[in-house]
Order: sequence, then structure tokens, then C-alpha cells
Amino acid sequence: MFEPSSPPSLPPPSVLKDEVDIVIPTIRNVDFLEKWRAFFEPYHLIIIQDGDPSKIMKVPQGFNYELYNRNDINRILGSKASCISIKDSACRCFGFLVSKKKYIFTIDDDCFVAKDPTGKEINALQQHIKNLVTPSTPYFFNTLYDPYREGADFVRGYPFSLREGVPTAVSHGIWLNIADYDAPTQLVKPLERNKRYVDAVMTIPKGALFPMSAMNLAFNRELIGPAMYFGLMGEAQPAGRYSSMWAGWCVKVISDHLGLGVKTGLPYIYHSKASNAFLNLKKELKGIFWQEELIPFFQSLSLPKECNTPQQCYIELSKQVRDKLGKVDDYFIKLSDAMVTWIQCWEELNPPPSSSQSQPFSLPLPTLEDDVAAIILSNGSA
Repeated sequence: MFEPSSPPSLPPPSVLKDEVDIVIPTIRNVDFLEKWRAFFEPYHLIIIQDGDPSKIMKVPQGFNYELYNRNDINRILGSKASCISIKDSACRCFGFLVSKKKYIFTIDDDCFVAKDPTGKEINALQQHIKNLVTPSTPYFFNTLYDPYREGADFVRGYPFSLREGVPTAVSHGIWLNIADYDAPTQLVKPLERNKRYVDAVMTIPKGALFPMSAMNLAFNRELIGPAMYFGLMGEAQPAGRYSSMWAGWCVKVISDHLGLGVKTGLPYIYHSKASNAFLNLKKELKGIFWQEELIPFFQSLSLPKECNTPQQCYIELSKQVRDKLGKVDDYFIKLSDAMVTWIQCWEELNPPPSSSQSQPFSLPLPTLEDDVAAIILSNGSA
């Protein structure tokens, strides 16, 4: 006789504090951390300072953090630093490279603690951890959404053979107040604010793409980290504001191929600042046209069975980007090369546990670990 499934026991978030890094890209001081102190202070932060590296970045006292600027990135990665975007929040992926934790939560500096309809402050990090440590159900949709939540279960007719689910690779949160709109939508709805709170988490079905936003995002670095690359955006690049989209499309097709899950919904954060719609339109213009080619490319993408790691999948994906999207614009040839460079950097900074394992994409960067260690020691805890 089948027994009703019960929600997996969830470890208290404080137990996982040594397994989580919070990655924050910023061009400002990170005073916004004061609003998050009750939730973030037990955790380790990796702050990526974009813009002028000579600017003194002020971090509120009491936080345990590492701080990297462009000089650090150049010193640590050498010529391979070209794969990390300049003057764009896509620089956050450098934090993913240097982290050694199992889970990453990344957030923008204009995002604050939201409140649920009862007025209670939302611990976004706690909810992301819940999403990541419970399975996903990408192969069959459950009409009660996430069946692993307390008070929920699989509905009648859901195949018992699929109820175990698959490991969750990505937890994608959303926003109250200012939604993550593109420039044309910003222009036609300048005063619109999102006030709807939907108390739901769902698995995005296999084969379905989604528009990922990195301002409220968590992922299992061990499962999908090498694929979480935000491309080339910002200074000297023809397009901007598509780094999250690019990473999301890549991560989703690779997660589908590897049998991993992606969840979206809770938690909410409060997004406070709308960027300039006209400047955004200028940055997005090429991307708006390109996405009509990019989305069909990802929808039809097929990865070989032999690709059974995120690294192998990403290298194969880079080849297809060059072959198929290189015809759309030369930018994608440059991006394809950057994707390979990214994996080279990942392999060097994150060698496999056994030295006997092959490292096909490893590059000799002899002072890399020493440089990272020096920066950790110099920043440490404030």
C-alpha cells in the first residue's frame, strides 16, 4: 500500500551557514546590508566591486566578507580575466569562481527585505535553501505546485514512479515593488508596481525556458556552478542587460540534459530602484533583436549523451554557439571563446578532488591560489 509522502526534514538555515556564500556585485557602498543584517550576518559574503578599483568600498562592520575589484580579477586570472565583464553586474560570476561553498545566493544592492501579506519580514535566504535542499519535479507538473512544501503533496494521478523527484540545481526568486522589466515595458508602464504576493514555488518543466533574473537567485554550485556564466556584457560589448537571460538559458538546457531541476516563485525580495528606461533601451537594443534567434536556438539545442558534467555540457554548448549563433553576429564567436575561457578558469580554481582525474581544460596559472588566499586574509572579517 502506498503511504502519503511527507516533506523531507529541512536543516535549519544556521546549520548550513558554512555551506553558503552570498555574492554581491556593486559599484556603490554596500550600506543596503544593514537592512539584511538579521539574515545575512551569520554567512560569508563575496563582494565584487565593479567600476573604479581605486574607490574605497565601505562594508558595514560585523560582516564576514571577501572583497574583489578589477585589479584583483586581473591579477588572479591574468589574460583570462577577459571572460569577466567590466562595468556590468555580470561581474558577479567571478564570485562564483572563487567560492568554495556548496550553495550560492546572489543579490543586487538595490534589493531589500520584503514583507509577506501579514507584515512579516521574509528571510529570502532561508526560503532559497528550502528550495535547493528539496527535490524538483520537471517531468510531470503537480497542480499543487511544490509537493515538498509543508501542507502540500502529490495530487491524485501523479505517477508514483516520479515522486522521488530530481536534485534541485537552481532556486529563482522574484520581486515586490519594481519588477524586472525590459526597457520597452518600462517605457509603457513607468508607474507600474508589483504588489501581488503569490505564495507558491513550482518546478519549471523540462524543455521550458524562462527569463532568469540574478537579483534574487540561488543555486547549488556543486551541481551547476560551471554553467552559471553571465557572458560578456557592459564595457566594450555591443549589448547589455542580457547576462541573466544568457545564463538562465544555458543553465536550463544543461539542467534538463543532466536531469536536474529549476524552481521559481518564493522567495520575494523588495526591489527598490528602477533604472533609466532610455539608457536600458540603448543597452538592450541588439539583445531585443537577437533574442528572437537565441530562444529558438536554445529550444532546439541537443547535447550529446557523452556530456555528463556541467563542464562538458558547457564546452559543447560553446561549440554550437560558435557554429550557429556566429552567423547571427560576430559577437557570438567572441562569446563562444569566452565560454571556453570561463571553463578553463573554473577547472583551475576548482580542481577535482583526485589529482589522478583528468583536467582537459586546465590552464597553468601558478600564483592563482596564493593570490586568492592573500585577498581572503587581507579582507577577512570586517
